[in-house]
Amino acid sequence: MSDFTYLSSSDDDDNYNYSDYKQHEDEDDDEDEEELHDGFENDDDDEWNTSSSSSSSQVITKESLLAAQREDLRRVMDMLNLSEQHARTLLIHHRWDVQKVLAVLVEKGKDRLYAEAGVTVLDRKCLTSQSSSEVTCIICMEDISVEEVTEMDCGHCFCNNCWTEHFIVKINEGQSRRIRCMAHKCHAVCDEAVIRNLVSARDPDLAERFERFLLESYIEDNRMVKWCPSVPHCGNAIRVEDDQYCEVECTCGKQFCFGCSSEAHSPCSCLMWELWTKKCKDESETVNWMTAHTKPCPKCHKPVEKNGGCNLVSCICGQPFCWLCGGATGRDHTWTSISGHSCGRYKEDQNQKAERAKRDLYRYMHYHNRYKAHIDSFKLESKLKESTQNKISILEGKDTTLRDFSWVTNGLYRLFRSRRVLSYSYAFAYYMFGDDLFRDEMTKAEREIKQNLFEDQQQQLESNVEKLSKYLGENYELYDKGKVMEIRMQVINLSVITDKLCKKMYECIENDLLGSLQLATHNIAPYKSKGVEKASEFPIWSTKANIADSHDLTHNTKIDGVTVESNGPSGTQNNESGSSTRKHTNNGSGGSSKKQRADYESGCSTRKRGRREPHGDGLFDLNLPAEVLDKS
Repeated sequence: MSDFTYLSSSDDDDNYNYSDYKQHEDEDDDEDEEELHDGFENDDDDEWNTSSSSSSSQVITKESLLAAQREDLRRVMDMLNLSEQHARTLLIHHRWDVQKVLAVLVEKGKDRLYAEAGVTVLDRKCLTSQSSSEVTCIICMEDISVEEVTEMDCGHCFCNNCWTEHFIVKINEGQSRRIRCMAHKCHAVCDEAVIRNLVSARDPDLAERFERFLLESYIEDNRMVKWCPSVPHCGNAIRVEDDQYCEVECTCGKQFCFGCSSEAHSPCSCLMWELWTKKCKDESETVNWMTAHTKPCPKCHKPVEKNGGCNLVSCICGQPFCWLCGGATGRDHTWTSISGHSCGRYKEDQNQKAERAKRDLYRYMHYHNRYKAHIDSFKLESKLKESTQNKISILEGKDTTLRDFSWVTNGLYRLFRSRRVLSYSYAFAYYMFGDDLFRDEMTKAEREIKQNLFEDQQQQLESNVEKLSKYLGENYELYDKGKVMEIRMQVINLSVITDKLCKKMYECIENDLLGSLQLATHNIAPYKSKGVEKASEFPIWSTKANIADSHDLTHNTKIDGVTVESNGPSGTQNNESGSSTRKHTNNGSGGSSKKQRADYESGCSTRKRGRREPHGDGLFDLNLPAEVLDKS
């Protein structure tokens, strides 16, 4: 049972007003009414102008995607003193969860952390220090010059042609984010710089695709980052900081549930909303109606609806049958019976099935009709925005002391927000108190108590929302000042009351209903008085100081006490002690390395931005999913 105090739904309590509510909050009624009005207005403004420091979600655009990815990379690089490519391998393995990387490090140690992710950091002898000038590639079984082979961090070396073919196959198979070594039972992940250089020499377009997959892995593999589901796609992704069960708004204006990427649907859980939308779209209820009101013909099996009182029914195919049992019969009959046919024996299963289908249909219609009614009201009330502006303009043109009409816009916002909560609450109630999801969670008595508890709050919210809609629809631009002030106070009172009731309903759902479940877990987005939170822009990391700092960290790191220099942002490594050197005579990496270094120090990378397509002049967006780009 809930320990909340509820408003009564009687006629007297329907007149529950703002002054009554404020008696429980403060004693200074006059001052508090004014403070509430101003505070309500300012809170709304603050909510919709949330700064990046206070917002718990951020929009990642094409320009900021690289900066967002590099932010997490730097954290792991600082923590473990790794190169960028090893840090990326760790993060991709752990779905870009830096806290999980730290937890595994503490729990299992560095060796296990590296082994499970396929990261190999070894102190081994340089390949070129061998006396022989040729090496036998155990893949193609040919003797290859040392200059034409590549050795990975794990110590396995093969010829560049075999490596390139291996990389091309893996990229085409969609495994480009974690391409492992070709050696038998070797789980080490190959150096992305080596992959990039070798593949680009053979197929530059495929190398660009590899680059895109690496960049997109920050979104595709990250449970805290998701694409905005807007159509057409806006090119943005949303990153949340803490709670995955939240509702966010992209800068393009699209509001959606972060958990399932569908429209914002609280107080329904994601599973409830998925089932509800499917039930509303498919023909399941049509089938239920046909089960309750028709019988199949025993000959052609088409559904037949009875249109008269006689129980001898004839199908359009000519087959007569008994309506009571559905069995085929002859055409001769009397007022009381059909010749040669008797079906007076009770068949429990068949009758119970029909009754159950009819009951389920009526129950669904009850919730769906109310859900649809509030959705339709929301659409009609949305037209109040334009008419309200006209009303305010008329009032401002009058010779009156009324100049502040923020109570109208605040009331409209509260009406829209509460109307949406009401509509989705019926979808929630359909599954919460039905047998589809929680049949074994509650006894019949417990379900009845909880249903009454919820419906009491739902009824109170519905009553106050209708009143708020009535006052906002008034032609107050034609009234005198006294009447306008009266409507103003009613709108302010009802705005506060509906907000309070919405909060109480969410608390009831989270604590008394979903919180008491034992066999299943359903989470909903928390209620926020000011609505769905707008995500802030992710700051683009482009200052020279930060870039220089990242350059030093990326290109001059220590691995197990050995200083390693990298060519490019995630390039090949050269050990100061001369223990490891890679040479690629067929890729020209020296010139490209200088260009990458120049781009990197300038604060931008031409590889990470939109590039021209091979067969056209348009720019493709790195921030679009790969399947979208492939289709185009």
